[in-house]
Amino acid sequence: MDAKSILIWIAIGIIAGWLASVIVGGGGLIRYLITGLIGAFVGGFIFKVAGININLGNSYVNEIVVAAIGAIVVVLIARLLA
Repeated sequence: MDAKSILIWIAIGIIAGWLASVIVGGGGLIRYLITGLIGAFVGGFIFKVAGININLGNSYVNEIVVAAIGAIVVVLIARLLA
């Protein structure tokens, strides 16, 4: 992985975490990043297992949507366990 890929990955995580916080609540840049990055893995797993393939016209938008959905799932599960 080069620096550009890592920065894109971080940006997608922050955006996805922010979207999840808008929908289910939360806050803070570090929390957005952590939630978004974990959500990217969870969302990718959920979409792969379910056999869902989204195509919104841009690969970055697809990744952000999948990561945001995963982040929402992560936040909701964390709230259930807390």
